[in-house]
Amino acid sequence: MATRMDNVKIVPVFLGGNWIDQKADSYTNVYNPSKGELIAQTPMLTAKDVDIAIQFAKAAFPKWSGLAVPKRAEIMFRYRTLLEQNMDAIARLITLENGKTLEEARGDIRRGFEVVEFACGISQLYKGESLAHVAPNIDGQTIREPLGVCVGISPYNFPAMVPMWMFPLAIACGNTFVLKPSEKVPLTAIRLAELFQEAGLPDGVFNIVHGGKDVVDALCTHPDVAAISFVGSSQIAKHVYTLGSANGKRVQAGGGAKNALIVMPDADPESTLRAIMGSSFGCAGQRCMAGSLLVGVGEVHNQLKDRLVSNIDSMKIGDTSADDLADMGPVIDASAKNRINNVIEKVAAEGLKLVRDGRKNIPENGFFVGPTLFENVATSHSIFSEEIFGPVLSMMNPKNIEEAISWVNKLNYGNGATLFTNSGADARQFTQGIQCGMLGINVGVPAAMSIFPFSGWNESFYGDLHMQGTEGVMFYTRQKIVLSRWDSTYQRQMGW
Repeated sequence: MATRMDNVKIVPVFLGGNWIDQKADSYTNVYNPSKGELIAQTPMLTAKDVDIAIQFAKAAFPKWSGLAVPKRAEIMFRYRTLLEQNMDAIARLITLENGKTLEEARGDIRRGFEVVEFACGISQLYKGESLAHVAPNIDGQTIREPLGVCVGISPYNFPAMVPMWMFPLAIACGNTFVLKPSEKVPLTAIRLAELFQEAGLPDGVFNIVHGGKDVVDALCTHPDVAAISFVGSSQIAKHVYTLGSANGKRVQAGGGAKNALIVMPDADPESTLRAIMGSSFGCAGQRCMAGSLLVGVGEVHNQLKDRLVSNIDSMKIGDTSADDLADMGPVIDASAKNRINNVIEKVAAEGLKLVRDGRKNIPENGFFVGPTLFENVATSHSIFSEEIFGPVLSMMNPKNIEEAISWVNKLNYGNGATLFTNSGADARQFTQGIQCGMLGINVGVPAAMSIFPFSGWNESFYGDLHMQGTEGVMFYTRQKIVLSRWDSTYQRQMGW
């Protein structure tokens, strides 16, 4: 925590359609991770501030939820247009405060943009079902209705995409929303809200607060909150799920992961290697779908390692805020850098071979950890099951696909796994045998598009209905079942 500095931008809160410089007892510093330079400060607010935001959202709910669904869609379409017009500028803002490469930042906002496009179809998505003559003279119908005030708590690794998994669909469904973005990357969320306001969203429908655990707990326990969406570590996801559910909220809480990339001897060498590099070291490994276990089956292991090392050595690690051609940027802050470096030191002390050490040959300024590669990892090693959330890849060498599947299924997480192969039989065995929610065949990052749910299992997700897709619509609405009986005069005369 830090004290307020007069010469640094203070991140505002967004309450009832107004941008407010809210004073706080403490602040979190926002950095350009590529340079290690302070660019803003985020006020760490209190439960009192949370209540103000929720009261604005609660007051806006009756009018917004009563607005005709096509009218809500009109605002979403205008929002979509503004996002498209500002996409490159938003991507550069993501790069500035998060450190990912410009191309990765474009992917970040693009995947969020796809959710807005999906939400533009709310008139179709919101429709219920009906069945005439479900019983004699009785018709059945379902009606979807919004929940009320919904809350989103998002992480630092995807400043645009993850918040946009939440608020566009919730708002399109007729709910009002309070977002708590990560205090480390609040600037992107601020810009997303500005554009939504410009699109004509009424005051109070979307609000933003900032803070840490006190604010999270206040959001999870406030009596006027109906639903909570969260993405972060598994430890905090479990806390949010437990606390929110105990207080009568709907909760969807995405957690951490330990994802495996299984490579069969018949896999295409070039496309497989490109996918591995992007999955493992893209976004500096700071994503819950990052490949962190490279499972080379049988004799493919050694040649895979040699090709991987060659590609690691040719990567350009640099200041993404100044160099659009950098292959990989920094991690989010000094704390993350120190934590990852400590993991590398600990694992190396266990006797595992450190093929490439990310603590070496990195830029002097900024929060950099380079691509790191360990070899001869077994299921008994700590690095096998520990989520590192950084550019650290661990190589394993099972004898066959059966052993590879059995190893992966020892993990407590269940986000993603990928198989690289040209064998339909192996692909079928993999998809039926792996115990996790999102699988890829020759796809490095099997993260679902907006029309599908982001479907984590086990300790990677707490709740029932996932984010995105029709599950997202179901999460942000509840159904009424209407049975209607209307007997006509003719029917009564006939005694029907």
